[in-house]
Amino acid sequence: MNAAKKNVEELLSCGHSVEIYPQGYSMYPLVRPGRDRVVLEPFVRQRDKIRRGDVLLFRRRNSILVLHRVYSVKQDGVYFVGDNQVEIEGPISNHMILGKSVAFIRGNRRISVHHPLYVFFTRLWMLLRPFRPIISKVIHNGKLLLGRGKNEN
Repeated sequence: MNAAKKNVEELLSCGHSVEIYPQGYSMYPLVRPGRDRVVLEPFVRQRDKIRRGDVLLFRRRNSILVLHRVYSVKQDGVYFVGDNQVEIEGPISNHMILGKSVAFIRGNRRISVHHPLYVFFTRLWMLLRPFRPIISKVIHNGKLLLGRGKNEN
């Protein structure tokens, strides 16, 4: 187990908030690796209500830490989807959830998950889930046309 990941789990389990630099593109375009940080508070099962659209940190069974958005909450557990994905993962039981996002940091700007523009954007993005592959392809092709996103030798 990666020591940094273990420290995140330990800090959250001891009641501390943490900032993490997510890796991978599953939460793109909201969170871009190498640019954005996510502020997490410990998830307290007795206190925290899980809502559609929340971004939670959980550990897959015997596997990696995952930061994804709640798609739905059902009797058998929580179902998640990354912002750059269409496939829904779950059910994940509450005891696997470690932290809850309270803000994102881009540069020096902290953006609360309760900010009206953030709430609007994430609700819209959830509705567009079936169209994400098309949207991603258009964005990718647009970057290529503009000369961005390709390796220069």
